Amino acid sequence: MDPVPASGLATPLTRHAGIRVPLIGGAMYPCSNPELVAAVSKAGGIGIIQPIALTYVHKREYRAGVREIVAAAGGAPVGLNALIEASSRTYHERMVRWVQVALEEGVRFFVTSLGNPRWVVDAVAPHGGVVYHDVTERKWALKGRDGGVHGLIAVNDRAGGHTGGRSAHALLEELGDLELPVVAAGGVGSGAQFADMLAMGYAGVQIGTRLIATHECTADAHYKQAIVQASERDIVLTERLTGVPVSVLRTPYVERLGTGVGPIARAMFRGRKTKHWIRTWYALRSLRQLKRAAQGAARADYWQAGKSVGTITGIVSVAAVVGECESAARQRLVQSPEARASRL
Repeated sequence: MDPVPASGLATPLTRHAGIRVPLIGGAMYPCSNPELVAAVSKAGGIGIIQPIALTYVHKREYRAGVREIVAAAGGAPVGLNALIEASSRTYHERMVRWVQVALEEGVRFFVTSLGNPRWVVDAVAPHGGVVYHDVTERKWALKGRDGGVHGLIAVNDRAGGHTGGRSAHALLEELGDLELPVVAAGGVGSGAQFADMLAMGYAGVQIGTRLIATHECTADAHYKQAIVQASERDIVLTERLTGVPVSVLRTPYVERLGTGVGPIARAMFRGRKTKHWIRTWYALRSLRQLKRAAQGAARADYWQAGKSVGTITGIVSVAAVVGECESAARQRLVQSPEARASRL
């Protein structure tokens, strides 16, 4: 994809995605509404379509929804999140079709997670597509590299939703020798934190929680205010959504229900024959719960968020978020040219 180097923040991510600011608007279920995704791209980063949120939560026919977002982005690049875990033949076939439709509608940047990305890499290669892969540790990064991905998104222990177990610094050290650009994901809610990640050596930053507390996000107002009012101490990990740790805001509902799964469910997750069934059951249940929570139908329910809440003090526009990140990064790189050189 063609680079857009006008901001002076050129990195492998900006070149791969064809963007001005090395910022990915993370795909969020259920919060990635079309207006939010398009706004990130229009502001100079790249917004990522979350196809289940697009169709199930925001009620768009898939192709029409992709077209709506691409048009609203005004010619700026838009990406797609391809969830590639082969939980069923039907699901895989639907995801293959979604990737193909996205390619037909001009999408060239793809973020994969939860599986082997090889089929996505092969599908987008004839169109000049680029694939970045979500990882939480080296063994998944190696599988992504062997699957032919062009970059890695390193999900750290400060991320919202499905979180990692390592710090941003430790992850970069762990993945830095794989000769792939690495994007930081987790814990960035301010321009200063964005600049810190680039100065550390990351090729870009994926942002999620900060984008929920924006005007363009259509999540329930109570959810947004909870993010604004929260501190890092209000973030807890719960296994009761998907069976693996998910980072959420502490609410009376979460405290009442607890954060761990029961002994029967835990045993099923360990079983070779039962883990697929229990994962599917938890996934279907969590889709319903998260959708209801984001739409305000269950205001004491699960609200996903990361530890960046500590720096989020108000609801602003997406353009203001991206602009703050761009400005802070440019100032930092002017002061520290060696940091800029480490990312190129």
